[in-house]
This record gives sequence, structure tokens and C-alpha cells, in this order.
Amino acid sequence: MNGHPTLEQTPLGAGVALRAAGEWTVHHAPALEKLVEHTERAGKSRNAALVIDVSQVSRLDTFGAWLIERLRRAQIRGDVAPPIAGLSADYASLVEEVKRVKAPPVQPRPAFGPIRAVEAVGRSVVEVGQTLLSLLNMMGSVLHALWRVILHPSHFRFTSTIHHLEQVCWRAVPIVLLITFLIGCIIAQQGIFQFRKFGADVFVVDMLGVLVLREIGVLLVAIMVAGRSGSAYTAELGSMRMREEVDALRTMGFDPTEVLILPRILALIIAMPILAFLGAMAALYGGGLTAWLYGGVQPDAFLARLREAISINHFTVGLVKAPFMALIIGIIACVEGAAVRGSAESLGQHTTASVVKSIFFVIVVDGIFAIFFASIGV
Repeated sequence: MNGHPTLEQTPLGAGVALRAAGEWTVHHAPALEKLVEHTERAGKSRNAALVIDVSQVSRLDTFGAWLIERLRRAQIRGDVAPPIAGLSADYASLVEEVKRVKAPPVQPRPAFGPIRAVEAVGRSVVEVGQTLLSLLNMMGSVLHALWRVILHPSHFRFTSTIHHLEQVCWRAVPIVLLITFLIGCIIAQQGIFQFRKFGADVFVVDMLGVLVLREIGVLLVAIMVAGRSGSAYTAELGSMRMREEVDALRTMGFDPTEVLILPRILALIIAMPILAFLGAMAALYGGGLTAWLYGGVQPDAFLARLREAISINHFTVGLVKAPFMALIIGIIACVEGAAVRGSAESLGQHTTASVVKSIFFVIVVDGIFAIFFASIGV
């Protein structure tokens, strides 16, 4: 007998026998899948008594045992399951172990149509609502922890806050300066290229000053912080969740929000205005350098025009938004980190979601502030 697997249907008294033979191992997976699928389709309309005979099976591994169990489950009628006959003592324990495995429930996927589209919209709305509730819950938890720290200053994690401040502020300075400097150069170059058509090269200074100080500077820095520090917060907290360190803190009587989350958010709130200021200065410097080398605008003329074009209000508008954006980034990062479950896939998904949601909400907050400042004439 060769090792090629077979599955034949033969009459047995008043019923039917399914006789398996050959090697039922993973090496013959494609052939075995076809045999079992064909038998399952053929047996849907069968009402006669059934026996699964495996006495001629020469080799059996976990894959083959699962297919036999799958075949048995497919032939169950009511509460009557077909017996497995001819099972050798060598493989009996393997088949019994496979029997204990519960098959995952199969959720029928509805066909595409209006009902499915409405269901998808409803699920999206529910997810948005759950996200907002999670953010509010985390915000309340952070405010409660902050109030306890104010009442008991000795509980404040000063060393932890300084450590996170170094990570999110000091170590982020080089990349923030580089990116904002290049963005300032690009804005100035494109502005000069367009204004030159009208002989108004010097007006690039007005555009650069207002745009960088009010919008681009803080928004660009917030996006970089969300991608750099927000994702790091989510990954750190998610790893702690996976290693059950958060549960260990609760067991020892510590509040995870006070120990892990509050220092991170405070460090981010302190760091964001500093980075926004440095980023704005780097962008203006890059724009001025480009205006000088590319547009022929002398540095003294650039500075004189910049003093005329901007006021302290433009500078204030940009910095006022920075702490609120930092709070949004920190809250979202900590919410996603706390939602991580015990798998690397979950950690990756929530880290990605943290960055995407942070950037989205930062842009929304920036738009809200733009409408607010426009309404009060600032």
C-alpha cells in the first residue's frame, strides 16, 4: 500500500461507512482537504447511519486527526455523532485531544447591500462614541490623579517627569529643528517663486511670518510629537500591559494613572510650547536664509519687513495652542496603550491607531482654535 490518502464511502448494513486509508498527515494536506470537503458536501443530504472507519490509516498526525474530527462534526445529526471505528491505541489519545478543541463559531457574512452599508455606518458611529468616552474617562482619571498630587505633593513623581521631559523635549530638539528649518526653506522658496511673477518678492516675509507663527510651526511640531512621543507612550504602556506590570502596580497599592500616565502627560505639556517655539524660530531662519540666497532679500530687509508684518498676537496664538495639542496627544496615546491586549499584533494596531487619532484630533483642535481666534479678531 502506498502512502497516498483515500476516503471512500461504502455501504455498511443499513448505513454508510466512510473508510479512510493511507497517510493522513500534513504532507498530503491539499489532497486531504479536497477529500474532506467533497465528503462534507455529499453528506449534507444523507440521513442514514454513519461510521467513520480509520483502521486502514497507516500514519496520523495532528492535522489528519483534526480533519477526521472535522468530518465527524460535519456528519452530526441532531445530538447523534458518528462513531470513529478502527482507531489504533497509538492514535487514540491524539484524536481524543483534538475532540476537546472547540470549533470557532462561524459568523455568516451578509451579502453586500443597503443593510450591510447601514450596519457598517452604525458600527463606525459606535466606535467613534467609544473612542470619545475612552478619552473622557482618561481625562477624568488624569485630573483626579492631578488633584491628589496637588493635595499630597509628596506623591508627585518628579524624577519620572524629568526623565520623560528629557525624552520628549531635549532629545526631540534636533529632529524638530531640522524638519521645521527645511519646511521654512520650502515655504519661502515657493512663495518667492509665485510672488516674483508680480514683482512682490518681499511679501514672502509676511506670508512666512504669519503662517509659521500662527499655524505651520505648532501644527508641524504637534504632528512630529504625535509620531515620535505619542507612539512611544503607547508602545511603553502597551508593553507594560502585556507583561502585567500595570496589574502589579495595582496589587502593590499604586494608582497606574498617577505613577505612569500623569508624569508623561505633564512632560508633554511642558515640552510642546518649547518645541513649538524652537520650531518656529528654525522655520523663520530657514525661510530668511532661502529668501536671501534664492530671492535676493537681504537679512536686514527681511528682519525689518518681519517686524512690520507680525505682532505679539501671532506669536501668542501659536503658543496658546501648544499645551492643548500636547494634552490631546498624551491622552490618546495613553488610552491606546491601556487598550493593548497580550499580543504583538494588538500592540502594533494600537500604536498605529494612536498616531492616526492624535494627528486627526490635533488638526481638529487647530481648526477650532482658528475659528475661535478669527471670531474674536486676533
